Amino acid sequence: MADASGVAVDQLKAFIERIEHLEEEKKILTDDIKVVYAEAKGNGFDVKAMRKIVSLRKLKPHDREEAEAILDLYLHALGMAGPSS
Repeated sequence: MADASGVAVDQLKAFIERIEHLEEEKKILTDDIKVVYAEAKGNGFDVKAMRKIVSLRKLKPHDREEAEAILDLYLHALGMAGPSS
């Protein structure tokens, strides 16, 4: 059903409700992820390193290699890299 301004009210409401439901699910998942990281930290794992690994695993191999090469270049430029082999 459309109102006087031509908006499909029922369809709009359905979209909004779906988004709200997904936002609730996202919050639950985010909280679950925090719990897993806290558990890992409690078992002695470095959470920052784990987050970095999760981030890197999302990348395609070529993109990861490119990001690592740029990081290495910047570290060398700033004198922060170890001796080259």
